Formats: sequence, structure tokens, C-alpha cells
Amino acid sequence: MIRYLSGWLARCPDRAWFATLALGTFGISAVGMTLQSLLRLSPCPYCIFQRVLYLAIGAVALAGVLAPRVRPLWAAVSGALAALGFAVAAFQSWMQAFPDLAPECGFSNPNLIEQLVDWLGMQWPGWFLATGFCTSREWEFLGLSMANWSAVLFAGIAGFCALLFIRRGE
Repeated sequence: MIRYLSGWLARCPDRAWFATLALGTFGISAVGMTLQSLLRLSPCPYCIFQRVLYLAIGAVALAGVLAPRVRPLWAAVSGALAALGFAVAAFQSWMQAFPDLAPECGFSNPNLIEQLVDWLGMQWPGWFLATGFCTSREWEFLGLSMANWSAVLFAGIAGFCALLFIRRGE
């Protein structure tokens, strides 16, 4: 069974791998926005920045669907974006775990992430308006906050991109 599965995965074209990555990251963004709307959650600047990174990974993956011959480049860029997303989600998870030690976003001079999110929020408020606090844990599932889940997802995406980078494509 394992031999059959590994043979099938090896024959799967690069476009399918990139399409899976694009659909997955766009789906993650859609689920996040749906939860935000249904549960009336207030996303913070780091939440919104993670949403931007999911969308950017999806856009790069679409480029991989359109031009799969440059697979290593698209996989490396997607992996780097996923690593950045993991770092942001891990930092936000730390902020939520230790709110007394964490500098609350929005109350000091805005950093580069906050400036980007503010600008995006002014352009497309339905998608990118940050209204929450970075240290709050408004939603939890199985004891993990949305930032915790995002760190897990970004780590999985980075692993997927690493496999995509090293695989022999068709």
C-alpha cells in the first residue's frame, strides 16, 4: 500500500501540488474570515498579517500552477513566506501566553507589519481591518488559540513546500 501511494505521489504533476497549496491557503483564509464573521471576532494586526501571508502563499502557488518549470523558485518563496508566517504566529502565541510581558500592538509606534495592516485596512476594510488586541484569545479549539493553530498550519505549509522543493517533478 505504501509503495503504491508513494508511486502515485511521485507521478502527480507539479501543477497539482501547487494547486493543492493554493486551494489550501485560500481555504485557510476563507475559514478565518468566516469564523471572524460568524463569531464576531476582532482580528489584531498580527492576525491580519498572517491572513496576508496565507494569501501571498496562495498567489505564489498559483504562479507555480501557471509556470511549473520554475518549481524550486516557487516552492522556496512559498516556504520562506510560510516560515515568516510561523514566526509571526509563534510570536503572537507568545504574546497570548505572557500578556504581561508582551508589548501590546497598537499602543506604541507602529512597526512595519502594523503599518502595512493599517494601510490594507484602509483600502479593503472587510478583509484587512484590524480591530482587536494581539494578546487576547477570543477563540480556542482543543485548547489552542487561532494564533496557535496558525503556527501549526504555517509549519505544515513549510514542510509541504520543502517536499515540493526537493521532489523530482514531472
